[in-house]
Amino acid sequence: MVIIAQNEKEIPVFREVDVLVIGSGPAGSAAAINAARNGAKTLLVEYMSIPGGISTSGLMSHYTGTVDSSLYREVLQRMAEDDQMGAKGVSTTVIDPTSMTLAWIELLEESGAEMLFYTMACEAIVEDHIVKGVVIQNKSGRSAILSKVVIDATGDGDIAVSAGVPYIKGRESDGAMQPATLMFKVAGVDMDHAVFPGSFETTVPTEKGELQALAKKLLPHPAGHVLLYRSTHDGIVTVNMTNAIGVDGTTAEGMTQAEITCRKQIPAIIKFLHEYVPGYEDCYVISTASLIGIRETRHLKGLYTLTETDILERRQFEDYVVKGAEFNFDVHNMTGGSLDKTGVQAKFPKDVKYTIPYRCFVPEETDGLLFAGRNMSGTHMAHSNYRAMPICLAMGEAVGIAAAISVKKGIAPRCVNAAEIRGCLAKSER
Repeated sequence: MVIIAQNEKEIPVFREVDVLVIGSGPAGSAAAINAARNGAKTLLVEYMSIPGGISTSGLMSHYTGTVDSSLYREVLQRMAEDDQMGAKGVSTTVIDPTSMTLAWIELLEESGAEMLFYTMACEAIVEDHIVKGVVIQNKSGRSAILSKVVIDATGDGDIAVSAGVPYIKGRESDGAMQPATLMFKVAGVDMDHAVFPGSFETTVPTEKGELQALAKKLLPHPAGHVLLYRSTHDGIVTVNMTNAIGVDGTTAEGMTQAEITCRKQIPAIIKFLHEYVPGYEDCYVISTASLIGIRETRHLKGLYTLTETDILERRQFEDYVVKGAEFNFDVHNMTGGSLDKTGVQAKFPKDVKYTIPYRCFVPEETDGLLFAGRNMSGTHMAHSNYRAMPICLAMGEAVGIAAAISVKKGIAPRCVNAAEIRGCLAKSER
């Protein structure tokens, strides 16, 4: 590797805040909202142009899984209120990206949290194992934001890793990570005759054959499944059928290749829809996501690592701050399309509501830092369950409160009592 040396430059301090949240997906946005609602001077930094992450820029079809969270219910209701064309005030888990974007912005503004978009968080500022802030880069140049608590909600644990937090990448046995997907929407669908296979295990017999089997045979590898979801608009369907395997979402090269791979699959998918899927004979692409869906990268090492056994046994941790979490082991095939052999969807036990302890969001040694979202401390299999957006949102909800308590009491985030976090959560439910 060729290395160049630059003269050391002084970095100006752009802002000083109580709580700095990096990443504005459901976890990060929820963290910023609740930190601000609980009295902390809060700034949310995001490298995309809007908040919401996969729920907005990623064109996600709907909120999968569920959780017992007042903020999650509030987000759904606000999205419905802002939807002028679809749900029309009726709360639904189906996502309208435009309404969802406005809902996140309104909730953030009303909470008092500030937002800074088009900004890349580069590295943590660390002194004596305490995170003091983050270096950022944007159109205004390179600068620093100092804070009392940093929340890493990047999905990939970028800031935590730069602060020295240990992690495991992907599956423990071999480092393999779930594939990436670029969502897109089609219009011109005949809704009276259209089919909507919502899982890999949903089979759809047609005159030309069963759709999942046809997709596996006819679509370009590694694509090879049919997932189609209703939107809030008549004739428009969200398509979850692109697939990129062997992608490392922590590198620019990996993200670039995933984007190229998925976009090149779209014409073949449209041709397949025209020829084989009832109701889609005249469909056409109207939008593609501006953010590719990365399912799995780093699992940060916290004070506790959530396991698949914890989920299946419905463990009720003494220091829980997320409750009523429910999804399935949604492991996508890491060598092709469809579901991995370890994934369980249709046959997953029902009503497996579990809790997540506060310790999963606290690094083992580093202070001044919390994390929330899919980069929290958990195993590969557990991650396939808790990575669902509602559960990540509830993580951010709790962690945002924890950060505010830390600032208010002048104590390290690791010293915040989980019972006090739950008390604040209970008040917000009233």
